[in-house]
Amino acid sequence: MQDTVAPSQGRKLSGWLGTVARIAATAGLMAWALKDVQWNTFREVIANADWWWWLAGLVVTFIVQAVAGIRWAELARPLGFDFPRRFFIRRFFEGMFFSLCLPSSIGGDVVKAVRIASTTPLRLLAACSVLADRLTGLSALGVLVGTSLLAREYALGAGAALAVFAGLLAAALAGFWVGLLLLDRIHATLPEGSKGRDFVARLLPYRERPSLVLVAVGWSFAVQMGGAIAVALVARAVGVSLPLTAWFSVVPLVALAMVLPISVGGFGVRENALEYLLRGYDVPSETGVAVALLWGLCTVFAGLVGGILFLLERRPPAKSSAEA
Repeated sequence: MQDTVAPSQGRKLSGWLGTVARIAATAGLMAWALKDVQWNTFREVIANADWWWWLAGLVVTFIVQAVAGIRWAELARPLGFDFPRRFFIRRFFEGMFFSLCLPSSIGGDVVKAVRIASTTPLRLLAACSVLADRLTGLSALGVLVGTSLLAREYALGAGAALAVFAGLLAAALAGFWVGLLLLDRIHATLPEGSKGRDFVARLLPYRERPSLVLVAVGWSFAVQMGGAIAVALVARAVGVSLPLTAWFSVVPLVALAMVLPISVGGFGVRENALEYLLRGYDVPSETGVAVALLWGLCTVFAGLVGGILFLLERRPPAKSSAEA
């Protein structure tokens, strides 16, 4: 009689293998990013860094993450999670910490959902708010990346690039509108009194108030542009002074690459992508890698603040109206 592996054991083994693979990928990507670095030059770049510029970038990073927390609040509160904005900002920073510690940023999203709800059904509802937050963020990122790629490929002027931006934004908003219309269809097809119908009914505020998504997308553009400004300030620390338009083009591309579930915390992906893109602006490899590492350091500091906030939490949060 052959031995069989229990499903739970199989899932655990698969999880461990995935973790090991992602850690190995992170190490490999970092090694690849550093393979052509002239270490004497790199050490000189870091030694001569103006850390006040880096500190300014760190401050902007904190502001950007706080704005992202506000965006999440705007999407979660209509679902009944009526906590103050500072509550969501705190939980957003906590999610950043776990995204750094865990092999995938999804782990941070799970923690955010768990931290604002106390029961499984409500955590699923909270996860929907996190997913909506992710989707609005990715839509803004996609619009910026698409505009950047098309503008560079076809050497578009400011007017043409703006028209491309408007077209991509309209397409993204149309996609959200179709998704919201589907909520009505799904709700209508589910049996009266079923748990599924009741759950979908909790999401109908998005359908009834489509402006929620529009506002969230607006916050997302603020987040993406703020992130680009933060990296521009960090780059000034090592003597890279490019126009903001360059950073609005480069940073969203790197951020989109980092969304891929390849490495831990985006490390390795960030360094390779940014070094490659900055070469187009005549930035030496050593300096490009230094900018990426200093950018990553800002992310680590923001995540550590989230970890401290998580450890300082000594009492369970007050219940929201969703739990009433």
